[in-house]
Amino acid sequence: MKDCHQGATATAAPVAVGFRKTVAIVGPPNSGKSTLFNALTGLRQKVANFPGVTVEHLAGVARLPNGRDIDLVDLPGVYSLEPRSEDERVTRDALRGDLNGIGKPDAILLVLDSTNLGRHLMLAAPVLACGIPTLVVLNMADDLRRRGGTVDTEQLATSLGAPVVLVSAAKGEGMETVRDYLNGQFAVPRPLELPILQDVPRCRQWSAKVSSGAGYHAPAPPLWTRRLDAVFLHPVAGPLIFLAVVVGVFQTIFTGAQPLMDGVESLIATSGAALSRWLPDTWWRDLLVEGVWSGVGSVVVFLPQILLLFLFIGILEDSGYLARAALIADRTMARAGLQGKSFIPLLSAYACAVPAIMAARTIENARDRVATILIAPFMTCSARLPVYTLIIAAFLPDRPVLGSFLHLRAAAMLGLYVLGFAAAVITARMLKSTILTSDRTPFVLEMPPYRWPTLGSLGLRLYDRAKVFLKRAGTVILVVAISLWGLAHLPLKDGKAPPIEESLAGTLGRTVEPVIQPLGFNWKIGIGLLTSLAAREVIVGTLGTIYGIENAEDGESPSLQQALQKDLTTGGAVALLIFFAFAMQCMSTLAVVRRETGGWKWPAIQFAYMSLLAYAGALVAYRIVG
Repeated sequence: MKDCHQGATATAAPVAVGFRKTVAIVGPPNSGKSTLFNALTGLRQKVANFPGVTVEHLAGVARLPNGRDIDLVDLPGVYSLEPRSEDERVTRDALRGDLNGIGKPDAILLVLDSTNLGRHLMLAAPVLACGIPTLVVLNMADDLRRRGGTVDTEQLATSLGAPVVLVSAAKGEGMETVRDYLNGQFAVPRPLELPILQDVPRCRQWSAKVSSGAGYHAPAPPLWTRRLDAVFLHPVAGPLIFLAVVVGVFQTIFTGAQPLMDGVESLIATSGAALSRWLPDTWWRDLLVEGVWSGVGSVVVFLPQILLLFLFIGILEDSGYLARAALIADRTMARAGLQGKSFIPLLSAYACAVPAIMAARTIENARDRVATILIAPFMTCSARLPVYTLIIAAFLPDRPVLGSFLHLRAAAMLGLYVLGFAAAVITARMLKSTILTSDRTPFVLEMPPYRWPTLGSLGLRLYDRAKVFLKRAGTVILVVAISLWGLAHLPLKDGKAPPIEESLAGTLGRTVEPVIQPLGFNWKIGIGLLTSLAAREVIVGTLGTIYGIENAEDGESPSLQQALQKDLTTGGAVALLIFFAFAMQCMSTLAVVRRETGGWKWPAIQFAYMSLLAYAGALVAYRIVG
């Protein structure tokens, strides 16, 4: 057997006083690792990457009862330590101490689903064979008990040679035992007693023998899970229900978020006007009000809508429904020449293409992995949402299409999401039938039972997304807004700033205007397209800054939507939507693609193809709509 560390000894170096120790959380997918991690760390966590590795993981700090802090690392979910995918390689290397940025863990929390112990125990042998102090955490104890399952943790601990605890991380049950174990493990300098498991078989027969010897009785499958699957996985009803869920989500995003967005917009406008009155008439007041407040504020307005989207995604994922959606999507993936495993990265691309490309490392087939990476940016990421919302709200009335169930604006938004997905599927089909041909591999996915999402898990998810969004607004968008304000006020003429169209920013926009004029775009949109290469949503901040400066010159105060209506025809607005549906417009994504594929060949092809498709699509749209 291949394990993490052959010949593990029974002692380890004493704990160094004052040195923060590292604990790795390991377990199969859907075992509740992240829930346990959240329960131990709370808000003291962040999304991170190992140096030189594009697999995303969570890192956080947990406070022990003795007052000491320890570092927790939530490693990718795996079924095996014999790597077939990048996730499995990262987890194995992390436990060996072979990854940069993290030493060999001082302890392991091995999280297993107590309702699926026969399968999940297969991971226990190679993990325990690493020779690292390990606490086996049998999660979802409440579910096991409610469904009539049992397990003797003492007998299982004897069989494994490692302590075992039964917990429910979602309910907080048994978490003090986990903290007490870690507290005792790192309390004083002492030799560590390690279990010695050499060459333990990982086969299903071994795990079945160990679990039965521990008095394990698998719980009965929930009746309501079977009944729901009969509907949600039905070949006809399943896809229709999924479509209805998606439509409902988009309609709610538009209607539910609007009051909050109006409130944020009013707050930003009121505070900006107050700053104008309170501050002296100087250049730095203009910078603060016209640059920062108009630029960054115009993007922050869309935070409620983005959080509402992630709330729905979190509910669908934590409830177990998205796993069913992946199974339904496997049929569509097959038509595109891909496998169902591509659905999970593509789904995460609705948040951001960067982690989606990282998630593609779970795909074993190299050609399928490259194809998934190349089409991931077509999925409508959250950075496109502010652009779509701004233009749709400015040019489309909010009238019913299917009664109160679907309005025109939500239908337009849904159409853009479908357009991006269709472009991804068609592109994948082209790639898989030409330069990236390969045999289709079977799609195997473990179906978790349906569960009620917890408020704590959803709250942490929204907190993390808000933090990422505001950090981006406070860094990338802020830098662009300040730089653009400076370019819009230079070169000085007679000691005064020139009209914006005669500034350096205006000159830059007029330089690219002949290229984009056939699409119905003017020089202001041209500046936005250039700055949005840093990040798609930057165009909203750019236009906010440009119109803020222009309105200050004219003594007017129209909203950003009203300003756009003066500069874009309906055809130009549709063309801009189509352009952003297809264009890459994200240097961070290109950088990750380069690192993932090992060179500039694929990102160069990807950027050129998507840019050409975006220009052609926008041109056709403008010619049709006029």
